Amino acid sequence: MKIFLLSVICLLAFSNIVAQGGKAEPKRIKFNAGKSSSTLTGTLANGDEMDFVFAATAGQTVTIRNSKPGLFDFRVLNEEHEVETEYESSATLSLVIPASGDYFLFVRKKQVRTPRTARFAVSLAIK
Repeated sequence: MKIFLLSVICLLAFSNIVAQGGKAEPKRIKFNAGKSSSTLTGTLANGDEMDFVFAATAGQTVTIRNSKPGLFDFRVLNEEHEVETEYESSATLSLVIPASGDYFLFVRKKQVRTPRTARFAVSLAIK
């Protein structure tokens, strides 16, 4: 009976892990009333990535500032409108949005010897 109960518990735990599946949903970036910029923060380990999504309108300029380009890089993506930057290691990137819609922003921790885990601060401004 103990083996049966242990098997059921293990099966339930495993099915819960499998059901959670792949990546978490990207975090939607929202601006406070009257603001057109936001600072995104988080902690990542080597090789880890945090995903965000933001809405922009055609013709707007998006400016991304990375406070720690030696530790983090970022990229912007919208497959529908063929926008895909390489991972940027620069401190600042500006791009004009070609079409209205949602755009993904990925922040990734670079593989460095030390620190293996660090806190990022990336600002996103849309004008």
